[in-house]
Amino acid sequence: MEQFGIKNPSAKLETLGIKNVKKAHWNLSPEELVSSTINNGQGYLTDSGALAIETGKFTGRSPKDRFIVKDSYTAETVDWGAINQPIEPKYFDQLHDQLLAYFENKEVYVRDAYACADDQYRMNIRLVSEYPWSNQFAYNMFLRPTAEELETFEPEWTILNAPGFLANPELDGLRQENFAIINFAKKQIIIGGTGYTGEIKKGIFSVLNYVLPKERGVLSMHCSANMGKDGDTAVFFGLSGTGKTTLSADPERPLIGDDEHGWSDNGVFNFEGGCYAKTIDLSAEKEPQIYHAIKHRAILENIICHEGTAKPDFSNSSITENTRVSYPIYHIDNALQPSKGNHPTNIFFLTCDAFGVLPPISKLTPEQAMYYFISGYTAKVAGTEEGVTEPQATFSACFGAPFMPLHPAEYAEMLGNKMEAHNVNVWLVNTGWTGGAYGEGHRMKLSYTRAMITAALNGVLENVDYKTHEIFGLQMPQSCPNVPDELLNPRQTWKKEEAYDAKANHLAVLFNENFRQFKEKTDERICAAAPKVMENVD
Repeated sequence: MEQFGIKNPSAKLETLGIKNVKKAHWNLSPEELVSSTINNGQGYLTDSGALAIETGKFTGRSPKDRFIVKDSYTAETVDWGAINQPIEPKYFDQLHDQLLAYFENKEVYVRDAYACADDQYRMNIRLVSEYPWSNQFAYNMFLRPTAEELETFEPEWTILNAPGFLANPELDGLRQENFAIINFAKKQIIIGGTGYTGEIKKGIFSVLNYVLPKERGVLSMHCSANMGKDGDTAVFFGLSGTGKTTLSADPERPLIGDDEHGWSDNGVFNFEGGCYAKTIDLSAEKEPQIYHAIKHRAILENIICHEGTAKPDFSNSSITENTRVSYPIYHIDNALQPSKGNHPTNIFFLTCDAFGVLPPISKLTPEQAMYYFISGYTAKVAGTEEGVTEPQATFSACFGAPFMPLHPAEYAEMLGNKMEAHNVNVWLVNTGWTGGAYGEGHRMKLSYTRAMITAALNGVLENVDYKTHEIFGLQMPQSCPNVPDELLNPRQTWKKEEAYDAKANHLAVLFNENFRQFKEKTDERICAAAPKVMENVD
């Protein structure tokens, strides 16, 4: 028996412990997976040809139900805590065995793919999924082997994905029925009880965030990246909802990738083969590249169509604010193939400041760059995680703490060394509120943010006057093409400057309180870049 170049597929499944399945579908085309999804009553086609599905109870990640197996391999290296929650090997093993039994007498969908566009760091992945649309998500998001490569494909990591399987929390060492567990020693990920596809991609991202820095000397980054026509690479750090995907999708700059990258001695490379973008309030005018990528082979998650039509209503958040689309990177006309770039010339830290305090753009010293990288200040945008219904100020180390198994200082040290070696400009960009805090001010216009980033990329901001922020010490440009001057100093956008001072001081206190946990392992020069709390400011 042979399917799509796979010799003896039954034996290959049995090596994973999966036996007696009703049928195994290997490396089906997107067209076949769409057909299976529709025939199973799990989705429908929208007017653009994209497949629309619903992920069920979970429309975002469930970070409290994500675990790493604590064993001799990870016990002394993982930064254990509320983010990297340990689970005993015995619980992983029994859940793994239950998943194998769950797959019996079911149709399963197998996808062979890989991560890392630089062949020097390639990681082969085999996904076994319960649903065809989960499998198509993996086709979209991971890199796709050639037919010839599939003939000899051997996975380094495996993922078992079963949204319909529900664990017994009391017996299985869990908080509730769903879970996503990484086992570094066995090179396996198991996911159950949740159909949210982001758990698949973030599982592999977490793996790479451990393996590449620890074993290969590569800085793993939660960022998007693009490259100018002259070869200058730009990197955009930021959590979901801060604009990584949107701001890197520039028709004038070929896209390297929108979410996950490595920075090696060769330059920057994409981990993925696709993009996973938020679609809430999406429009062709605001984000044309993403909008036009929503076509056949794309998957829309948890969207609602206009009544009586198959046309998505991207303003409708009745299921979730975290509506999403996944699509292969070749849906972006100017995507780089392969997805690799040079060493960065500019790095942007994107933050969605719900307090309306931080400048829309500011230039950082090397010490400030390290401080704000470790701090990772932003706001959780509604719907990105379970239970978050409105923006909340938060700190997420390295702009991706939920996916970073190592201590933040390890990533920061690698970033600092690379920034120094390649003389990189670093900018802090506030894509959040101006003129007041959330509920009083308003979100910064995307057109203004684009104009500021363009000015930084083109070197225009090298030749303007700067003013130092009194509390945060940030260097704020006093002019920028196509941006009103008064927006560049946030204090001037508030109705009452004393109210701004109080709010800025409050945020400075939060920064300092958050950074205490990192001081012991952080160089004093970086600690000195903290904002200065002012006395007698209410």
